[in-house]
Amino acid sequence: MTTPHPEEKDLIYDWNLDEPTAGRPMQDRHVELDDETLRDGLQNPSVVTPTKEEKLAILHLMERLGIDALDIGLPGAGPKHAEDALALAQEIVQRRMKIGANCAGRTVESDITPMVEVSQKAGLPIEAALFIGSSPIRQYAEDWTLEKMLDHSKKAVTFAVKHGLPVMYVTEDTTRAHPETLRTLYTAAIDCGARRVCLCDTVGHATPAGVRRLVEFMRGVVEKTGAKVRIDWHGHKDRGLDIANTMAAVEAGVNRVHGAALGIGERAGNTPMELILCNLYLYGYIHRDLTAVGDYCRAVGDACHVPIPHNYPLVGQDAFETGTGVHAAAVIKALKKGDRWLADRIYSGVPATEFGREQHIRVGPMSGRSNVLFWLEKRRIPATDDLVDRIFQAAKASNRMLEDAEIEKICAAPARK
Repeated sequence: MTTPHPEEKDLIYDWNLDEPTAGRPMQDRHVELDDETLRDGLQNPSVVTPTKEEKLAILHLMERLGIDALDIGLPGAGPKHAEDALALAQEIVQRRMKIGANCAGRTVESDITPMVEVSQKAGLPIEAALFIGSSPIRQYAEDWTLEKMLDHSKKAVTFAVKHGLPVMYVTEDTTRAHPETLRTLYTAAIDCGARRVCLCDTVGHATPAGVRRLVEFMRGVVEKTGAKVRIDWHGHKDRGLDIANTMAAVEAGVNRVHGAALGIGERAGNTPMELILCNLYLYGYIHRDLTAVGDYCRAVGDACHVPIPHNYPLVGQDAFETGTGVHAAAVIKALKKGDRWLADRIYSGVPATEFGREQHIRVGPMSGRSNVLFWLEKRRIPATDDLVDRIFQAAKASNRMLEDAEIEKICAAPARK
């Protein structure tokens, strides 16, 4: 029998809200998600590229999580890339998926033509994500003038639109580019038909305050064009500010944010998609079944040969485990009340059940007897004084958490006389 608990606003004082005791409101706008796992994510130096079959399985998990779009690759990079992009596009069409598709490419016709071919063969509108560097340091290294960048951008966007592709115009290294350079490039791209623009923190330079200023600036640029244009944010985690920056972009008004499973990507990686999902859910921007997030991360981890650290948020082995006496005792008390909601929150800022997990009590050197009693009770093993003592002493003598098999071995041993 579940014991009713007080309302959430009476149990949690939330400093994250303007009115901390009012409860978290549902946000009144939809934030879109673009998954970069199978393109930008595969630029990570340590990953293994998934097989076509593995990519298709990952695609289905993205669909299950309600992700709005994914980057199906850079078909201009070669025949294998084009073949895999086509397979993903065809799967979306044949399975009548809701998820959309985009392809990355430079602002050159040779990168755009393969996108047109994939789109036509699959019968699927594919958004062309056309990118060009924009920062002065990149211009200096490449010997680019603004005029040359502008010419490439105009020709590329015009070519893509002419061939029926919706265009997302992307400036690399946006967070280190001059405002007037950005204004000139984005305005020209919009005038040529781009209906989505993407702000990129390509080298992980930005801070949340910088993100807010950049998004506000970009909203002004878009407004001045008079066109209906959506704004994307694409972040990297070189400084570990990826999630903070992404949420700052959301609150500043972007329409879509990018991420990759487990944060894979070039150098330190992209913003982790699973943590974007987690935070959008907790902020009230999305309301959906996210219990498949673990399957999604494990599928990518296995396919790309990326091990998930034990202490990784949300999907790591230790994310919802505790063996510390005081913490475990509080979770146990909540579980004994029959209150899963309470158990999920008493020592966790993330409700495990909402993400397909559960609170798990371990037994180790910092555990109390209540851990042992709970472990035995959950397995319906009689908790005799002798058995509890033997497990407790073994835990205190250990330098780590006891594995279930070790405790089971103690349970199977004869009682002391």
